[in-house]
Amino acid sequence: MEPVIAIVGRSNVGKSTLFNRLSRSRDALVDDRPGVTRDRLYAYVRHGEATFTLIDTGGFEAFSQDPLTQKIQDQIKLAIEEADRIIFVVDGRQGIMPTDEEIANMLRPFEKKVYLAVNKIDGPELENLSAEFYKFGFDPLFSISAAHGYGVKALISQILQDLPIPPTGQQVKEEAIKVAIVGKPNVGKSSLINRILGTERLVVSDSPGTTRDAVDTPFEWQGRSYLFIDTAGIRRKGRVKEKLEKFSVIKALKSLQRCHVACVLIDANEGVSDQDARICGYALERGKAVVLVINKWDLVKGRASQKKALEDSIDRHLTFLSFAPKIRVSALTGEGVMKLFDRINMVYDHFCSKVKTSTLNKALKEILAKHLPPSVGRNRPKISYATQIGTCPPSFMVFVNRPDWIHFSYERYLLNQFRSCLGLESTPIRILFKKK
Repeated sequence: MEPVIAIVGRSNVGKSTLFNRLSRSRDALVDDRPGVTRDRLYAYVRHGEATFTLIDTGGFEAFSQDPLTQKIQDQIKLAIEEADRIIFVVDGRQGIMPTDEEIANMLRPFEKKVYLAVNKIDGPELENLSAEFYKFGFDPLFSISAAHGYGVKALISQILQDLPIPPTGQQVKEEAIKVAIVGKPNVGKSSLINRILGTERLVVSDSPGTTRDAVDTPFEWQGRSYLFIDTAGIRRKGRVKEKLEKFSVIKALKSLQRCHVACVLIDANEGVSDQDARICGYALERGKAVVLVINKWDLVKGRASQKKALEDSIDRHLTFLSFAPKIRVSALTGEGVMKLFDRINMVYDHFCSKVKTSTLNKALKEILAKHLPPSVGRNRPKISYATQIGTCPPSFMVFVNRPDWIHFSYERYLLNQFRSCLGLESTPIRILFKKK
């Protein structure tokens, strides 16, 4: 499962600056794809084979009695509980403050890997300011400048070294199809699962945010086994204010990492919002198969203007997910709900597909015959052959004499053509270019 790393510390020590530097680094740390937008509270970080979710937290103030501040402290503690590793940021210029000691005391019982980042150390001449922080007993300690980048590469290199690297070409074993039901709060996720199960298995309420944790529900239908993962609704950062809600989003993101198929619920009455697009982006950048479930269809199916507005919003916001199948359902009336399994089965089968090397290269030959890669100056990159290197999603290695000459628009062309020629129309696929 994708590791979660939380950045913690008191106010004004540079946590958000470090978050932005790690998540927007020019060293290709962020898997930046067209159409995929992100909240800034969370960042999906990729470097080589390693990936993790990075979380920014509010400033810890140990001695405040303000109710809002108390909520922030509770959120930080929840983030620490959810995280696999912690970056503890302190201010090297100010030295050890009482709140720093409180945070250190809070972290020790968790017995989690803590990286102590002494910030605002702008160069080697200020390294001596870090010495007093060794008293906390966290090893390793890094002297950094989040604003200028000093020491940050050493920090991220150590983090990446400690992260488990998933094996390439990992195959999914015969098991239940894991389906995450994700979407904004109050879009009908729990109601949909209850309709499928025919029982009030999950708590349903008109109040947004009823589901605080991910809930796993096994289910069998027509000879196949499924595991439904209900998740807390994912809200925009600006609207995430309740005590538990910020870090229930972490559980939802972890659920996406565990699933094979993400069913993204969209409110037919409201259309597709920017946040719906973000949720789809979360699923896509994690390489998950996606089914777009248009819920509350009973409210709009007889209204031509609303149906057109809905289709327009899908075309406008979800162009990067044009391959994902759509289904219109009503969790309230049951309309179309059981047909959802046809879509899940289809995308899962495509998601796990293996393509013979001969079939793949025959398709590649036809694709190249239609459109060669564009020239770079007087030269043109020469693609030799391709092979499949993994499934879930299907991943292909394409051998070329100059991988750096392949333009992103031609990569997108290959992706679309592979989907069409190989019968993988409903799954994300990945292409890696390797020098022959």
